[in-house]
Amino acid sequence: MSGPWVLVSGDFVSTGGMDQANLAFARWLAAQGHPVQVVSHRVDPVLAPVHVRVPKPANAYTLGGPFLSAVGLGLGAAARARGGRVLVNGGNCPFPDVNWVHYVHAAWEPGTSGAHSVRRRALHALHLRTERLALGRARVVIANSQATARALVDEGLCPPERVRAVYYGADAQRYRPPSPQERAAGRAALGIPEGVPVLAFIGALGDRRKGFDTLFEALRALAREPRWEAHLVAVGAGAELEAWRARVRREGMDGRVHLLGFRRDVPVLLAGCDGLVAPTRYEAYGLGVQEALCCGLPALVSRGAGVAERYPEALRGLLLDEPESPEALAAALLRWAKGRDALAPAVAQLGSALRARSWDDMAAELYRAACA
Repeated sequence: MSGPWVLVSGDFVSTGGMDQANLAFARWLAAQGHPVQVVSHRVDPVLAPVHVRVPKPANAYTLGGPFLSAVGLGLGAAARARGGRVLVNGGNCPFPDVNWVHYVHAAWEPGTSGAHSVRRRALHALHLRTERLALGRARVVIANSQATARALVDEGLCPPERVRAVYYGADAQRYRPPSPQERAAGRAALGIPEGVPVLAFIGALGDRRKGFDTLFEALRALAREPRWEAHLVAVGAGAELEAWRARVRREGMDGRVHLLGFRRDVPVLLAGCDGLVAPTRYEAYGLGVQEALCCGLPALVSRGAGVAERYPEALRGLLLDEPESPEALAAALLRWAKGRDALAPAVAQLGSALRARSWDDMAAELYRAACA
């Protein structure tokens, strides 16, 4: 047993990429016998005994941010005085120890048009300031992909000698190729009969990074294409969910495009699908893509996403070079529909490799990088 650890992040829960990763690391540390304090707004019940709850006024992360930072700085200083370690995420707390980066604000400029443009610009400016401050102080910076590591260096946020890339792990029990019975249950949950190809999209509707607008325009074009038979199921809530549902109905696409909102049964739904599409404008990693691959699904994803680094040459045809082009995406979807069966062996091999790296494997590697 070594000194105590203080972990600082908004949430330690089993939903969301960085939230799952933080939860996995906290659980691993505790299992190894390390004293742990988790500074956050919300945690999985398993972490309740070590949770230092921080207020989140009006349920807003922006308003809770100063509280998170202040408590993290105070508890972090006490832990370091006892020979411990402090791990923060990005710009959430400028403690000078370990910074685990799941997203680089400087690498993505959000849209500045629309009703909320002023608020978006103000939040982005705030995130840029806190990110630069925290990363400038960090002793070591852990990136979730090589793409994230490059962005950190290219944006001048930290020198390359302080950056280490550590990939996420996987839950091989939840995300794996389905049995015939699980496949049938997935189809029943989707309400789509067997024999109809189904594509999944996972992401918040309203977050332009995820690219649902591009996907929708591609599907509008494919609706006139006799060769296109697939349905789309979109999993995710977001500020624009109801607006998109209204547009789907207005365009007469509600028979082929199904917006499911937030769901907790994602593995069940993926069991009923035949592929996943993620035309992201910016994605530091892409855990949803990894989970689809673990389930044996060919996943189309933007070439710039961190998870794309893990695709072998045999699957490079699934990478999207022009994620903002509806025409290019429509052509890629037609290629997927025609050739998905031929991709199955290579997808299975990649999925097996991804499942072989557990969350505990990730945590152990992260620990070594943090303590080096």
